[in-house]
Amino acid sequence: MRRWDTHGVASDLTVILEDRPGELARLGAATGEAGVNIEGMCALTGEGRGFVHVLVEDGAAASAALEDAGMGVADEREVLVIDLEDRPGTLGEVAGRLAEAGVNIELVYTTFGGVRLVIATDDLDSARAALE
Repeated sequence: MRRWDTHGVASDLTVILEDRPGELARLGAATGEAGVNIEGMCALTGEGRGFVHVLVEDGAAASAALEDAGMGVADEREVLVIDLEDRPGTLGEVAGRLAEAGVNIELVYTTFGGVRLVIATDDLDSARAALE
């Protein structure tokens, strides 16, 4: 039976932002100024708000930095971070193993480090121009 390498304790923070330009930049600046490295992230919008999950080693430091910057941290929880092979079927294997163990996956996203960042926006032309 296949084993996956796991890493030490990590925290997932759920941060609620306004759905407007600059909010993600504020989040990045606040954590960066506090010396907190964001190791992974997932973000989406709905009903005029942004919902961001950030993966950090030090949840307390990240929460304090975000709250000092006026951003609400709705939740903090410990998460499991595992190494995966980049090949078809790996997600199914991991999720299947967890399902067999009766574990319900509530949230899943990938980490940074050789992973490309995907950005969705209502103005792709301006986004492209800003990054060129």
